[in-house]
Amino acid sequence: MKILVTGAAGFIGFYVSSRLLEQGHQVVGLDNLNDYYDVSLKEARLAQLTAQDNFEFSRTDLSDREAMAALFQNHQFDRVVHLAAQAGVRYSLDNPMAYVDSNLTGMVTILEGCRQTKVPHLVYASSSSVYGMNKKVPFSEADAVDHPISLYAATKKSNELMAHTYSHLYGIPTTGLRFFTVYGPWGRPDMAAFKFTKKILAGEPIDVYNYGKLSRDFTYIDDIVEGVLRVMEAIPSADAERDCDRPDRSTAPYALYNIGNHQPVELLTFIQTLEKALGVEANLNMMPMQPGDVYTTYADTDNLRDAVGFSPDTSLADGLQRFADWYRSFYQI
Repeated sequence: MKILVTGAAGFIGFYVSSRLLEQGHQVVGLDNLNDYYDVSLKEARLAQLTAQDNFEFSRTDLSDREAMAALFQNHQFDRVVHLAAQAGVRYSLDNPMAYVDSNLTGMVTILEGCRQTKVPHLVYASSSSVYGMNKKVPFSEADAVDHPISLYAATKKSNELMAHTYSHLYGIPTTGLRFFTVYGPWGRPDMAAFKFTKKILAGEPIDVYNYGKLSRDFTYIDDIVEGVLRVMEAIPSADAERDCDRPDRSTAPYALYNIGNHQPVELLTFIQTLEKALGVEANLNMMPMQPGDVYTTYADTDNLRDAVGFSPDTSLADGLQRFADWYRSFYQI
């Protein structure tokens, strides 16, 4: 198949593109290579992709309507995997317009491209952050998500609403994936595993928010990619008789799935596991809770397992050891 992967130079987009190429698909990778984090890391990922015959790169900004429309018209995509977004909760407090341009306008250009060229299935990245202030755990797709506490979370919920609207109006099959704290080799420098590792190895203290009284459903990158690839082939269908008494159900060809490890880990346990993987003890700088942060994330993955026969299960110890080994190798430490 010919598949568009947006955010192809990003963490998850790089891995998804790599796996699709391994399977023999033709991949058009889109990225604007912005400087939200170290561009050289994005370029290093991209270099591995552009070295392969079936990969074509498009340096395009999602908010460029004309360029996006031309991209869809010049290709007939069999699938679109939309992973590009302005990421980060804390960054959204200072740079809100970046989220409007990328996450809102960008989602509309993707949906319009899919509508105009009749793409058979759009799979797009949502986030566990949509659960916001929800207290009931584990978080289920059936739960209401009406209380986001960051602009980033609000844009991700908006993406789900936009996708549903296009599924309902135009019959475009769309599937949203709520990712839970993804980590692993080639990961994002603004995420805990990368940020902590850099400081621990440099002998610098790491900031521990809410004095360590936080937990996250850390999910290893290989599990995320496996979920994405399986969901690509699980195309939702319309059903006028479907009972729509829950947020995750619709008469439209629309689906939502959590992709998480279903095993929340306390932040201090995460740090201890990382210390063991690195063989270095961390210096902790205990900090209060930060605006926009949630206390816990915890994925109910029953719907994903029922739909595609898979749910993530990589242990934190294994995943962090692989990350630590990659980090030392990549940065020659």
